[in-house]
Amino acid sequence: MHTYITWVQGNPLTSAAIQFAILGTLGELLLFWLKGKKLALPCKFWQLLGKVLAWALLGIVIKYGFTGMKGFTQALLDHDLLPAFMATGIGWALAVSVLTNLFFGPQMMFFHRLEDNLILREWNLAGLPRAWWTLIWFWIPAHTVTFSLPTDYQIGLAAVWSVVLGMVTGWAKKT
Repeated sequence: MHTYITWVQGNPLTSAAIQFAILGTLGELLLFWLKGKKLALPCKFWQLLGKVLAWALLGIVIKYGFTGMKGFTQALLDHDLLPAFMATGIGWALAVSVLTNLFFGPQMMFFHRLEDNLILREWNLAGLPRAWWTLIWFWIPAHTVTFSLPTDYQIGLAAVWSVVLGMVTGWAKKT
């Protein structure tokens, strides 16, 4: 575990990119395989490489987003625009999660769909509103857990959640 933390601390953007590239792509593959298809690629090999790069870029975007949303949450607390119980502990985790998922999540999901459309050379936004609803019922609770952890573990857990994100966004996308 020490090696992982050292790696994350020394390479915050690279570690976010690699973790999301691997686990986000894995989520998409698992979805494809679980839908009853044979154990094969869901797209052309070069498109799969594009998806790996798209997940890597998304990991970097999420790293910046998490950092920015923590600053945003703290600014709201500093100006007494959030209840005091949200300053520490589970209250803090809940506040960051709610704000992240409501103000950052929809744009991030749309950006990821645009990436996917470019890679697959199609224009498909079907299912995106359904994916956005997952921000409320899944991602707010999931990221409350994420933001309850020490900072060095948060992107790693978010990358693990990205396996689920890959499956949810793929499931929500009607093809």
